[in-house]
Amino acid sequence: MKKDFFAFLLAVCTVNIMLPIQAFAVTLYGAGSLRNSISEVAQSFEQKYGIKVETQFGPSGLTRERIEKEFTETGKSADIFTSADTNNPERLFAAGLSGSVVNFTSNRMTAIIRPDLLGVTSDNLLDFLLNPAIKVGTSTPGADPSGDYAWQIFDKADQVKPGSSQILKDKALQLVGGNPDAPQVPDDKNNLIYFLEETQQADIFLAYYTSGTAAQAINQELQILELPDYLATKANYGLTILKDADPDGEKLAAYILSSEGQEILAKYGFSAPTTSVPEHQSTGGIMFAMGVAFLIKKKLATTKKQQMKLGNV
Repeated sequence: MKKDFFAFLLAVCTVNIMLPIQAFAVTLYGAGSLRNSISEVAQSFEQKYGIKVETQFGPSGLTRERIEKEFTETGKSADIFTSADTNNPERLFAAGLSGSVVNFTSNRMTAIIRPDLLGVTSDNLLDFLLNPAIKVGTSTPGADPSGDYAWQIFDKADQVKPGSSQILKDKALQLVGGNPDAPQVPDDKNNLIYFLEETQQADIFLAYYTSGTAAQAINQELQILELPDYLATKANYGLTILKDADPDGEKLAAYILSSEGQEILAKYGFSAPTTSVPEHQSTGGIMFAMGVAFLIKKKLATTKKQQMKLGNV
């Protein structure tokens, strides 16, 4: 009887050694423009480390509000927030709801042109935008950084043609990004193709380069026009680890910042980070990256020691 009991214990111990421990899932809230790219980064991370990642995407401004509400109501939210700007995660940091903010990738605003709208160039783009007959689509400022960037473009236009900013803001159609009055886009439809081609509710849409390439992959006739220098607007994306995050969240953050994560982002048209965080956080951002790298190195070393001990048992 005792022999059988020890045999059972040995079998249980063997299974526990051989089978990986099931980790809790890491939760990531991300900007809608990161849906495809960060989803692939998460899948790659899962395959490499065996840690499940749950993702939810949406307008960064609304997501930041959701995070604040969740902390107020439950004291807990996601583990990581990847925003299409640095302002929204900065607000969480200032409120004590997250760690330092790191610019982990960059994008840029472009003009996506309806296939049958001919003759638009970077040189005459502003004239087309100001043309009363041209419908201009944007995202929703405040709720979504893409809308904020569009408003920045309009303000820059004012420096070239005074009065342009208000004209453009008044005529802009906020078709995506959390506007409650915006038309509903079918789940299986690409936003840009739906509004520029199917419903033709917009002739020109100010959107991210990555969003344009995703739409162009579906319809190659869609035009992606780079903004002229005087309207050019960069979009710097910010990453922050939220308060009381799962330790594996730090590991995922490091993976996003790693060469593997950056290669996946680049595949979708994102560019390398081009700016540091504000001065009051710059040191923290560096310490965050160093801390994450040290934590991973320490965990790997501990795992290796445990494996060596098991081998000597």
